[in-house]
Amino acid sequence: MADRGLINVVILGVSFMFIFTAFNTAGMIEETVIQSVQEEGKFDGGSGYISLAIIYTVFAAANWGAPPVVSVCGPRNSMVLGAFLYCLFIAVFIYPMVWALYLGSVLLGLGAAILWTGEGSYLTLNSTPETIGRNSGIFWALQASSLMFGNIFVWQEFTGKEIIDPKTRIQVYVVLLVVCCVGTLMLFALRNKSPEDRTNSQDGNRENKSNEGPLQAFKRSIQLFKTKEMLMLGLCFAYTGLELNFYSGVYSTCIGNTKAFGEEAKSLIGIAGAFLGAGEIIGGAAFGLSGKLANRHGRDPIILLGFIVHMTAFYLIYINLPQSSPISEIVTDASYYPVLIQSNKYVAVLCGFLWGLGDSCYNTQVYSLLGSLFSEDSAPAFSLFFFTQSLTAAAGFFYSTYLILQWQLLIVAVFCVAGTMAFFQVEWMSTSRPSKKGYTQIN
Repeated sequence: MADRGLINVVILGVSFMFIFTAFNTAGMIEETVIQSVQEEGKFDGGSGYISLAIIYTVFAAANWGAPPVVSVCGPRNSMVLGAFLYCLFIAVFIYPMVWALYLGSVLLGLGAAILWTGEGSYLTLNSTPETIGRNSGIFWALQASSLMFGNIFVWQEFTGKEIIDPKTRIQVYVVLLVVCCVGTLMLFALRNKSPEDRTNSQDGNRENKSNEGPLQAFKRSIQLFKTKEMLMLGLCFAYTGLELNFYSGVYSTCIGNTKAFGEEAKSLIGIAGAFLGAGEIIGGAAFGLSGKLANRHGRDPIILLGFIVHMTAFYLIYINLPQSSPISEIVTDASYYPVLIQSNKYVAVLCGFLWGLGDSCYNTQVYSLLGSLFSEDSAPAFSLFFFTQSLTAAAGFFYSTYLILQWQLLIVAVFCVAGTMAFFQVEWMSTSRPSKKGYTQIN
């Protein structure tokens, strides 16, 4: 008989694949599309970076209220509500208006907190300490495949276009809206685990805590935030937020603003994004299939791989793209900020792949650690992860408007080192303690 928990994880991953095929694609091209709309003399005052900064700022704040919502509505219903707000945001770009963009950004931030906290709780409820690594990898590979499918579509639509005309924009965002709606409807297929799958008391404890009152859920979030493990993991969470900021908005803008790529610059955004998705898929699938090896050797080797891959990507991006490319193509010229090598489109695509592979290393292992270490407090643990991640991502989008490439890469690299060291320390603490839970008991 098939494992109901595994079936739920696959359905969850496919649902998120559709939802984030729409949103990730929309987010990566947002600043480029808005620049094109402004070329038409419209949309004065609108900014893709500011929109994304609003999303992640609201996302961060809303994570404190997300566990009570998940407690009252349940993980599945919470995810449906959050996904619906994603659909509304994508619809804004069909006929963009500045007020609608920023209102949609606020609503999406609220929806993201509910969606991702519900996802973390549901993934943990359908996993055991032995399967959480496998399930995290499977979910991440399916969800991350959205980057490949969406960006292939963008590459096809943007090829040969220096300016994204209204017809192309409307066509792209209508398709993305339909795809997001399909993913939202698929969430209704999620079911509770059957009684025979819930054979250990830990599962029962997790379900009892997922059904506790909203006030108790909020208090648990505050208490969990004060534990030593969670405070240290905050550095790793912060790094995932900064690298999310870079790959989901900044890197695509850098490529699109690099004049050396000529007419291919806009379509190259889709190709690099597709290879980023390929890296995410390969990493997630590999770590999911090798779950037993990870259980035996720990999570540190995978995190170390991610560290090496990301540091390589940072260096290649630094020498390959103009330093002013995150800001505007108007000043992207060698007389202002010379590149260290002639900008090469193949290196740009390779860096997309490396970034995706490294991102899958960090995110799958963070998911695995949270689901294992905080198995009885999954909703508040994941909400704290997304709070920190989205807060630093928001900060990144705010400074992305002003800082040239080298300073943005330096910030990300510093947090990469600090976050990796913090993860190693928490992993060591969790395996060396004799207690079952491995972290400070919450009463």
